[in-house]
Amino acid sequence: MAGKMDQIIVIADSDSDYLEWAAKHLSVDGIEVLTTSKSDEALKLFTDKAADLLVADFNLAPMNGLELLKKVRLNHPNSMVLLTGAISSTNVIIEAMKLGASDVLRKEALNFELRPAAERALQAAEQTKLAAEAQAESPIPAQQASNDLIIGRSPAMQDVYKLVGRVARADAPVLITGESGVGKEVVSNAVHKFSRRANAEYVTINCAAIPSNLLESELFGHEKGAFTGAVGQRIGRFEQCDKGTLFLDEIGDMPMEVQSKLLRVLQSGEFSRVGGNLTLQSDVRILAATNKTLEEEVKNGTFREDLFYRLNVVRIHIPPLRRRVEDIQLLAEFFLTKQSRRITLSAEAAELLVGYRWPGNVRELENTIQRACVLATGNVLLPQDIPLGDGGRDDSPKERQKRALRRAAERFIAVATEEDDVFEIAAREITLAALDSANGDEAATAKQLGITKAALKKKIGE
Repeated sequence: MAGKMDQIIVIADSDSDYLEWAAKHLSVDGIEVLTTSKSDEALKLFTDKAADLLVADFNLAPMNGLELLKKVRLNHPNSMVLLTGAISSTNVIIEAMKLGASDVLRKEALNFELRPAAERALQAAEQTKLAAEAQAESPIPAQQASNDLIIGRSPAMQDVYKLVGRVARADAPVLITGESGVGKEVVSNAVHKFSRRANAEYVTINCAAIPSNLLESELFGHEKGAFTGAVGQRIGRFEQCDKGTLFLDEIGDMPMEVQSKLLRVLQSGEFSRVGGNLTLQSDVRILAATNKTLEEEVKNGTFREDLFYRLNVVRIHIPPLRRRVEDIQLLAEFFLTKQSRRITLSAEAAELLVGYRWPGNVRELENTIQRACVLATGNVLLPQDIPLGDGGRDDSPKERQKRALRRAAERFIAVATEEDDVFEIAAREITLAALDSANGDEAATAKQLGITKAALKKKIGE
């Protein structure tokens, strides 16, 4: 077993023959294995030696395996504990995992499963220590951003912030576009919060979630007897948020008949309740969002062209998460603080998140972090704690190359000074690295770099 230096395993079992076998089975250079037949001695050994892994049988005395697990996890929340034994009930496995066991192994399978399970646990213990050390040195950036309405530091999101600041000063309609889950409602909320209407009503309507025959009544209200079930007068959202802001989410799904009435409000500020003759006035700012391409909907005849132009005074487009990878870790850490301020993200888990394509965007990321917090056995999220969809991770050679280059660039930029010519240094080092990997073969190097041999010679000369 390939182990890390200075790691300690404590094995507790009442079977002396098993203890002898397990100690030999798990002993390698850099790993010390300690054994005991009693659970109280195991707890003392684990604590005194600051061990990395406890392998304990369910059938121990004076505490059984589950009780020992509780005690260890109470004093060492990030500790790795493997429970073994003859398991008669699935409830025992569920209880052990609920208490934070890293794995539960049946005794008859230990010949095949003990070593790989111990390797995984030791690797997780090492990652947890590194993450805890990094966290102690540098606070979570998301904590600093927890008061921000929108989270993100990518250039694309910086452009969004600037637009939000500009449009917040005016009362013009704003059309917010982007894929499902990118955070259109968050941006809409920010526009309202920074506007002069911030202290007035902010109402959200999802046009796709309300049946077409009820959407008109929801927006404009209705009079008693206007339709079957209208037992009294109802105030619509336009009356409710007079002087405020109305956010129309998924406006691309609004029925054509409702679009006509909305256009009238945008043009004149006037509307009537369903079944009523009275003309009402309302001063409402409209913010609208869609994941559809409204230009295409206009061509297809499913969206009014005149309404489109009324709504598209200012457009804020939010790019998908895969186009702003700089924001992924920041968002993940922000969502962690919402779930539990005690849980942090390991470097390996962060790399896994950054390498995923996030087809569901920010919404999928938040749900993933929420599930990971439920599944995590310690205070540090590890890669194995994070459930990702099969179709989201791009593991093509080109994408892996991009991720590796991005990580190297981040480390280099972090230590670069104002006097450094970053592009020149990067080009030189990449050229030298390619030459080394090709053992000095200029033709192979040029092919690897995607340049001509003459261009390579020029670079070498420089």
